[in-house]
Amino acid sequence: MTKRILASGNEAIAMAAFDCGVNLGTGYPGTPSSEILDQFNKEGGCAQWAPNEKAALEVAIGAAFANGRALVTMKHVGLNVAADPLFTIAYSGTPGGLVIVSADDPGMASSQNEQDNRRYAVAAGVPMLEPADSQECYDFTIRAFELSEQYRRPILLRVTTRVCHSKCILQRRDALRKAAAGHFDKDPKSNVMIPAYARIAHRKLRATLHELEKLNERGEFTRLVKGGRELGVITSGISFQHVCDAAPEASILKLGMTYPLPMETIRKFAASVDRCVVVEEGDPVLVDAIRAAGIPVEGKDEMFRFGELNVKRVRNLLAGDLTPESAPPAGKPPQLCIGCPHRKSYETLRDLGCIVSGDIGCYTLGVLPPFEAVDTCVCMGASITVGLGMRRVLPEKEARRVVSVIGDSTFLHTGINGIVEMVYNRPATGHLVIILDNSTTAMTGLQEHPGTGRRLDHTPAPQVKIEDVVRGIGVDHVDVVDSTADQEKFRELVKERLAGNDCSVIIARRPCILALAKIKSYGEKK
Repeated sequence: MTKRILASGNEAIAMAAFDCGVNLGTGYPGTPSSEILDQFNKEGGCAQWAPNEKAALEVAIGAAFANGRALVTMKHVGLNVAADPLFTIAYSGTPGGLVIVSADDPGMASSQNEQDNRRYAVAAGVPMLEPADSQECYDFTIRAFELSEQYRRPILLRVTTRVCHSKCILQRRDALRKAAAGHFDKDPKSNVMIPAYARIAHRKLRATLHELEKLNERGEFTRLVKGGRELGVITSGISFQHVCDAAPEASILKLGMTYPLPMETIRKFAASVDRCVVVEEGDPVLVDAIRAAGIPVEGKDEMFRFGELNVKRVRNLLAGDLTPESAPPAGKPPQLCIGCPHRKSYETLRDLGCIVSGDIGCYTLGVLPPFEAVDTCVCMGASITVGLGMRRVLPEKEARRVVSVIGDSTFLHTGINGIVEMVYNRPATGHLVIILDNSTTAMTGLQEHPGTGRRLDHTPAPQVKIEDVVRGIGVDHVDVVDSTADQEKFRELVKERLAGNDCSVIIARRPCILALAKIKSYGEKK
């Protein structure tokens, strides 16, 4: 039995996970993936936020080693954090189903880069499915768990912003199975990747990929839209939707499993048309692989590599129209909310002329007017270590102006190691880290984290206290202040700590103004 509903791609993935009996959903919030675990929790699934993506994947691996089904969700840059376990688990695999959602962000709607995570599938040797709409998000998620268990391999499910957030009609099935209790089968030769076992595992991995290529050739994940012979298009993901509108007369080969590729199917399709063009969003991953197989296809000009594709851009791509594209209309620049607790902190750092090593979160907006108080930003947790590097090489007068600024969720994500580095390899001038603690993961939708004292579903949980963590590591001075309520106290404290040679952490704590009412309601539930 099926029922027709309207659902986004993220909702569809969550529904599929629940309907196919996933035991555990884990991840770290990051646009455009954040809604998946929230929805999985609403469906009745067991979902939890991990401190970061590496921890999330490792917890999921443990669940899958115990013959459970585990879903891991993250945005594209999150897979960088989880890459270490990803490359090893590709060799060993797990007896239980393990599906990793990578939500890529072409056009950088809310990201620091637009990396194409199809590269990870090839580099790690992990099979990848790419849905093009909510229905495929649902169907491919269920099939991914089946394939994962059948072949004992993790499966990457790559979605993009447009697929994650767009809604379409979904035919949802009745639940196929309920989450069942796991069990552990002792199998160290498969599960322990010492060199002797890993060499065998590597050969098994390549053999499995050849098997999956044969499976892909059978057409389960490909769709052929028959059109004219003059133009054929090979595509995948959301690009398929654009191609259908931009070139309704074309023959189209849509690929659903984009690693390993069905090269013979592609070869046959390319030979059946007079002109064959590969239309893909992001990097030329498909076109490079297809050309490497000796199949003559056209790719896209470099100008179409940047940002999201749309119908107009695909028309121009197919026509070879390289007319410079007009800039999108200027929108209202993002800014910190009126009443945001970070505003007074940035006003102070700006007025004191600090060199600010920044981090990832809503507080990154401190780089924009009227504050213009963030000088560097690399990746999650880098504010502390980058700041330490600057302290090492700048003349003393400049070094004493360097401050690292990081948020509470980001600190617990990857900032703790930076504090260890600060204490262990302290610069001669010491260092100052300011943790802007607004009691939520604000930028991605006000999710919980280990420092809030609440779980994903906002029920009470043990609270990791940031001040206890940094004191335990060995920081010399730890101060907790409200920079909004007492800006002058905050200012004098910053000046004092910058003047000394000690390692100092100031926690500027005040709840996010958007989350405040919700936080109070969670408290009432306790």
